[in-house]
Amino acid sequence: MRRTPTQVALVTATALALVACGGGGDDKDSEAPSAPTGFSVQAGSALSAHVMWEAAKDNVAVSGYVVYRGKDKIKDVPAEKLMIDITGLKPSTAYSFSVRAKDAAGNLSPHSQRKPVTTPAVTPEDKKAPARPVKLRGKHRGSKGAELTWSAPDKDQGITSYDILQGGSKIHSVGGDATRAEVGGLRPGTDYSFTLQARDAADNTSPASEPLKISTPKGPGDDPDTAPISFKVARHKNVKEGAYYLDLSWLPPKVDGEVPSYEIHLNGNLTTTLVWGNKPPEGRTTESVFAGKKPGVSYKVKIRAKLPDGEWGSFSPELTMVTGEAKP
Repeated sequence: MRRTPTQVALVTATALALVACGGGGDDKDSEAPSAPTGFSVQAGSALSAHVMWEAAKDNVAVSGYVVYRGKDKIKDVPAEKLMIDITGLKPSTAYSFSVRAKDAAGNLSPHSQRKPVTTPAVTPEDKKAPARPVKLRGKHRGSKGAELTWSAPDKDQGITSYDILQGGSKIHSVGGDATRAEVGGLRPGTDYSFTLQARDAADNTSPASEPLKISTPKGPGDDPDTAPISFKVARHKNVKEGAYYLDLSWLPPKVDGEVPSYEIHLNGNLTTTLVWGNKPPEGRTTESVFAGKKPGVSYKVKIRAKLPDGEWGSFSPELTMVTGEAKP
C-alpha cells in the first residue's frame, strides 16, 4: 500500500517526489490494546494539569491514545507521545483523568487507572515568574534511565510544578515540593542534556536552569546502533520530465517506539526532512528524490532517523549512485 506523508519540510531548494510505502490498519483486527499503565497526573498550575502514562501493547500496533476528563473525551494523542498538558482548567477545582489506547482498526482499550487532581488557587494579578532553578545535578540509572536532583528555592515562590526538558522538549513534570525526578526511556550509550523550569499557579514559568549533561552507558546486551536498516539506493528516469530520480528504501531502526521523521543527506548536505503527520508506515519505506536532468552525476546518499526520545540516531551507510539512462 502506498502512502504519502502529510507533511514534508524542504530544507533546501532540492525538489522531492514523495511516495512513501507502508502498511495500514487491519480491518479484521478485533483485539483491543492493553490498558495503559503507569498513569499519573500533576497540577501544572491553577489552569493546567500534566498527565503521563506508559506505552500500551497491541497485537498489531497502537495508533494513538485518548485522554478523558471524568467520562468526557478531551484529547487525541499520537502513539509516539506518552504525555500531554491539559489546559483551560479552573483554579481550586477537583478533576479526574484517565487514558485509553486505540489501534488502527478503532479498537479501544480499557481505561487506565483514574487519577484525581485538584488545581491550586491563583492570584489574578500574579505576573512574576519563579526564580531560575539552581544546582541541577544528576546521574544515569543503568543504561536507560537517569536521576535528577535540584535545590529547593530559598523562599516560598508559589511553585506548583517543575518541568523537565531534554534537548529543549518537555519530557516530564513533578510537583512543586519535589527536589528529584527519575527519567526513563533513554537509550544506552547516548549523551543527553537536561534543563529544569519552575512554574507557579498563575502559569508563570521561570527561565531554564543551566543544562545538565548525562551519558548513559552501554549495558549488557544493549545495541546502541540506531541507524536505519537495509538502506538501498536505486535510480530511474522520468521520460516525460526528462529528469532523474534517486529511489531510496529502508527499514526503520530497531528502537522502542515509532520513528516520526527522517533526514536525507546528499553529498554530505541535509537535503530533506521527511515527517509523517500521522502514523508512520510499517515495514520498508521508499522515497524518490529529484536528482536533476543531467546524466552521469554522482550522488552520495545517507539517511538518519529521529528517535522516539527526540534524539537523532546514527547515519545509515553512505551509498553512491550515478544518474544515467536507467529504465523509467
